[in-house]
Amino acid sequence: MARLPRIDLPGIPQHVVQRGNNRLPCFLDDGDRLRYLHLLADALLATRCRLHAYVLMDNHVHLLVTPQDAGAIGKMMQRLGRNYVALFNGRHGRTGTLWEGRYKACLVDSERYVLRCYRYIELNPVRARLVDDPVAYRWSSCAANTGQRPGSGLVPHAGWLALGSTDAERASAYRTLLDETLDDDTLAEIRSYLQQQRALGHDAFRAIVEAKTRRFAGTRPAHRPPRPTPTT
Repeated sequence: MARLPRIDLPGIPQHVVQRGNNRLPCFLDDGDRLRYLHLLADALLATRCRLHAYVLMDNHVHLLVTPQDAGAIGKMMQRLGRNYVALFNGRHGRTGTLWEGRYKACLVDSERYVLRCYRYIELNPVRARLVDDPVAYRWSSCAANTGQRPGSGLVPHAGWLALGSTDAERASAYRTLLDETLDDDTLAEIRSYLQQQRALGHDAFRAIVEAKTRRFAGTRPAHRPPRPTPTT
């Protein structure tokens, strides 16, 4: 049976995750990570997508992106994935696939839910026990979103901009949010909507998505034992 296209609407942010095949590393050193970020910037520019937050872990990547055009994130991920795999394979003398199938993505409601995804993404290294302070992790947007790394190329989402009247106020308020642990129910909700590629947000938001796409936007209960859910 052919797979349904992902739910996709222009102007609505999407939480995107892409994992290494068989959970193997997709970054072997900092050179790989720098190349990935360079290619990401190129793909964002080419497809008119706006990046709000990201984290590069050893075997997977999280991105929070808003497309300006329908289908733009698919084009962005295709361009990024193809170019990065070619560089990675050439650099490390390997062949074959690098990614675990297609990337996964879910639509994200504005304001409160967007900021939850910001935090989910940037707190990944803390949950993985790589660092105690998310700002200390070099390969994420956290330092930029807390005002400690200028010129990052990020485009702040309206939910982040609403945290204050100046960039300094917003960065300080966001830093305070990062200090609040995401509870288990919130983590589970984000993971569920991302795994099923639905629309994370209020009921009214999902109703709007369903009306525009004519697709069910909520999650469904599992009818068989699920595969173990990655914890980061």
